[in-house]
Parts: sequence; structure tokens; C-alpha cells
Amino acid sequence: MFDKFFIRTAIDRSAENGVDRRKFLRAAGVSTVGAGLAGGGLLASGVLNPAAASTTGGGLDLDLGLGDKHHGSQPSDGAVLNFALNLEYLEAEFYLRAVRGYGLSAADVYGKGKPGAVRGGRKVRFQSKVVKAYADEIAADELAHVRFLRKALGAAAVARPAIDIDAAFTSAALAAGLIKPGQKFDAYANENNFLLAAYVFEDVGVTAYKGAAPLISNKTYLEAAAGILAVEAYHAANIRTTLVARGLDVPSVAISNARDSLDGRTDLDQGVTYRGKTNIVPTDANGIAFSRGADQVLNVVYLTPKKATKGGFFPAGVNGSINTSRANA
Repeated sequence: MFDKFFIRTAIDRSAENGVDRRKFLRAAGVSTVGAGLAGGGLLASGVLNPAAASTTGGGLDLDLGLGDKHHGSQPSDGAVLNFALNLEYLEAEFYLRAVRGYGLSAADVYGKGKPGAVRGGRKVRFQSKVVKAYADEIAADELAHVRFLRKALGAAAVARPAIDIDAAFTSAALAAGLIKPGQKFDAYANENNFLLAAYVFEDVGVTAYKGAAPLISNKTYLEAAAGILAVEAYHAANIRTTLVARGLDVPSVAISNARDSLDGRTDLDQGVTYRGKTNIVPTDANGIAFSRGADQVLNVVYLTPKKATKGGFFPAGVNGSINTSRANA
């Protein structure tokens, strides 16, 4: 059982704004004048966000929602959780369409903000049992992440934003030099294209969750963050290992360099070969994975090194208050 102070503190951090906080309190059975909760079902599962940069130097234009004095300049948990949800929508749509030919159900996409449609994506004709197994498992995990975050956020959950899969992958492939101007990159045409497209997402997801860790003060949320980060890292390792086995190291490095050109001047990203050696796990000299802030993540998914509120995979932007990439030019 959670005590009233814990419940109130957690809900304060999990609400986008004061209205959401009151809704959360009512949903949890805690009145605004002090009634208690037996069981703690809403909070027992934990909550987390994959990425959010501090507003001190991160360049984000944030509506911090609650604005309580104990938050300082840090975004609320509700804001970062919704940022995470936007990314999970994208990953779920990509993988689900690859393995079953269609994406999220209507019940999994409604919420706050303008709901958007998804353009592109279709079932991949997998030839390898191993790659098909990876795709099935990852799709199921990403669907579970969407549902987990939506349940945790409750009425504060944002709707799925508009997502463009086909055109965005073509732009990303062009930036990486995998195709020439006028050509199209079809992420679903074959297993190799699918793996390269998955590589774009998985490495970004790991660095995003890593970047969020210092912003999570509640230990329940931090434990959930560690769990989701571990899952995304397993996914990334599967994809990177398979790329090496298939001799796709050259396009992998090209994609890595393209991401680096978007997210800042520091050369952090690493392909599946690095300094002449196989590189399944990208780390620094201390064996530690690097981080991206939310604004850097948005540079990658918006496919721009500039400050922007939309573009790339999210043609109308992400939903929620964390929505702006930073200027890296």
C-alpha cells in the first residue's frame, strides 16, 4: 500500500498540468482534501520517460505544466512520459506494420492533442526465421510500452501524432547516402532494408532513455526506466548483431554519421564497426553508453539539425509540451 504523501508526490510529477493532477487524484481514489488510497493499483506498475533535456542549456521550449516550486526548471514527469509515448507510438507503428501489416488499434491512439494518421508501412516478406522472430518480439514489446505508458498517464496521455514512415525513411536514407536524389528507400521491401530502418530507431531509443535517467527522482519511476532501457538495449543489440552477420556494416556507419550530423557537433554515435573493429555495443572509453537529451532526439526524428517543432517522422510534430529540437548549425 502506498501512503498518501507518496501518492500525491507521484501524481504531482505525473501530471502535465493542474487539471490532469486533479483527474489523476480522482482516478486513484485520493480526494483533493486528503482521502487515502488502498492498494495503489494506478501507481504500482511504475512510470517512466525515455528522454528529456534539462531546460538549462538544452534549448527546449517547455510548458512545465504544474510549475510547482519543487520542480525548478525540470519538466514534470507527465511531460517526459508523454514525450516517451510519442516515440513509442512511432516504434510500435513501424514494427507492427512490418510483422502484421497494420498498426495500432483505435483504442491505443486516442488522447490529448490532435490525433494523426500514419502514412506508409506494410508487412515484410521475411525469409529468415531469426529475423522474423526478432521482429515479432520487438513489435510485441513496443506495443506493450505504448499501453504501459498510456495506462500510467491516464487522462493525461497524448494522442498518437501524425507519423510519416515512407517519406521519412527516404529522407533519412538520402541523408546517409544510401540512395541518390530521386530514389526511394523502402524500409519494408526486404529484410536488409528493414534491419537498417530498425537500426535508425533502436540506437536512438537507448540513448534517449539513458539521457532521461538523471531527471527521474522517484525510485519507482527510475526502476521502470531501467527496465525499459534494458529492453531497448536488448533490441538494439539484436539488430546490430544481425547487421554485422549480414555484412551491412558500411550502411550502418553511414546511418550513424547521418545521426551525428543532426544531433550536435560532438561525434558520439557509433556504427556496428568502429575504429576498424566490430562494435556491437557503442560505448565511451569507460564502457558507458552515451546519452541524448529530448531536443537531440527530436533533431534525429525530425531529420533536421535546426530548431524545429515538426518534420521527418513527425510531419506535424509530437504531441505534448516537449516538442522542440535544438539548433545545432
